[in-house]
Amino acid sequence: VGYRHLDCAHLYENEVEVGQALAEALNGGVPELKREDVFVTSKLWCTTDAPKRVEASVEMSLKNLRLSYLDLYLVHWPVVSPVGDATDPPHKHGKPSLRIEKTWREMESLVEKGLVRAIGVSNFSRTQIEELLTFSKIVPAVNQVELHPFWRQDELLKFCQANGIHVSAHTP
Repeated sequence: VGYRHLDCAHLYENEVEVGQALAEALNGGVPELKREDVFVTSKLWCTTDAPKRVEASVEMSLKNLRLSYLDLYLVHWPVVSPVGDATDPPHKHGKPSLRIEKTWREMESLVEKGLVRAIGVSNFSRTQIEELLTFSKIVPAVNQVELHPFWRQDELLKFCQANGIHVSAHTP
């Protein structure tokens, strides 16, 4: 069966290679494998999520992955950073919600345009999600966070479950 959920991000610098492998697999390399059999996620990095750049960022990921749509597109961090070394942690500048609201509106437009099937967030706290829910038309489908036996985040998990937001764990 193999892996069916591919979790990518432009930041990871692997979308071109993943796209090549997907193209090979979907074009006969894996018999009977269809696009709908694979779930592909990518993420909008906080240095590229100025609202005017959201669509261009997803289009770059789609081009690199050789896909016509993503199953899930996540806002990678709940803040906006100045453009710089992509490995630097995001910096907080001003009130994040003003920037996140504009970015989220553009994320919602990606669903309307059919470029992505669902949108979500990554590394958001309960407070940040509560704020996002005050202005969102589309509730985030997923919150991808660090979650494991040494960092359980029970309150965040319960909050997300109560609001219909799937929690996806990273960094176990």
